[in-house]
Amino acid sequence: MKNGLPENLADVTIPVVNVPDHPTRLELPAQEKAALKERIKSMLQAKNAVLVAHYYTDGELQDLAEETGGCVADSLEMARFGTEHPAQTLVVAGVRFMGETSKILNNEKRVLMPDLGATCSLDEGCPAALFSEFCDRYPEHTVVVYANTSAEVKARSHWVVTSGIALPIIKHLAERGEKILWGPDRHLGRYVQSLTGVEMILWPGSCVVHEAFKAEALAEMRKLHPQAAVLVHPESPQDIVDQADVVGSTTALIEAVSRLPHPEFIVATDAGIFNKMRQLAPDKILLGAPTAGEGATCRSCARCPWMEMNTLERLANALETGAGEIEVAPELAARARIPIQRMLDFAKTLKK
Repeated sequence: MKNGLPENLADVTIPVVNVPDHPTRLELPAQEKAALKERIKSMLQAKNAVLVAHYYTDGELQDLAEETGGCVADSLEMARFGTEHPAQTLVVAGVRFMGETSKILNNEKRVLMPDLGATCSLDEGCPAALFSEFCDRYPEHTVVVYANTSAEVKARSHWVVTSGIALPIIKHLAERGEKILWGPDRHLGRYVQSLTGVEMILWPGSCVVHEAFKAEALAEMRKLHPQAAVLVHPESPQDIVDQADVVGSTTALIEAVSRLPHPEFIVATDAGIFNKMRQLAPDKILLGAPTAGEGATCRSCARCPWMEMNTLERLANALETGAGEIEVAPELAARARIPIQRMLDFAKTLKK
């Protein structure tokens, strides 16, 4: 380790990511909100559209997706759902790489997002030209990229992975004797490497939400809640992962709340996940892992500001006007589809 980071961290200067402020939310009156939801439901039906929402989006969007026959899921299940559903328009409530992935896998379908400005620090911190230039230095390596990347970066890779399937895919590649170049989340890469023993060259990107968790504050919270299990997403830094009872993808953390007997859970990932956790385990107490430093006004502020750009109002506007349509050039989509399809095909073999 060097300065707390793996020795194999790529010596690359990535661009500074401009993180937006958390948007100010004006709560609609109940009657107006109910009318807006009904209008969205009518438009989804009239336009042969289905709503797909990520676990980190606002709970009302998640509920609306399920009420209208859509789905709430992690990025892998979102991708799968879009390919299998007959709707001709996919409305993706999440961040831009999720919409792009849906378009890549369904180039013949229309894909809309509530806000095209909803991006991701991992995506922004891994520009395609810089990443491609770096990959060219290691032509003998298999390039494995996290799903939180642009279509161009996916097209430059050999495999795409999500946090839920990264571990078995890396094990599979290692068994075949392949050298791994990994991007862009260094914490997830380090976690996978620690469990597999596979040497990987790691791109130096990270998620601004998971980077914010504070290890000392988490240790103090654990003392205050001795009956709580600590659930951690592997995009978190090592000193957070070290304190976890369960480390896993969003789906794995949700399942842990239902499966484990603990009355309380301290959760180190985006607080949007609480909506699904409360549905499945309404009797459990859920606590956000601390992000607060000295002078902070919020003890746990683990919300992605880009995910928060997804609102009912913007969803309605996208359906009404066609704003927020995702476009991926067919030739680029064809190249990016190859590593994504490898992941999906591999996932099928795991289920068997």
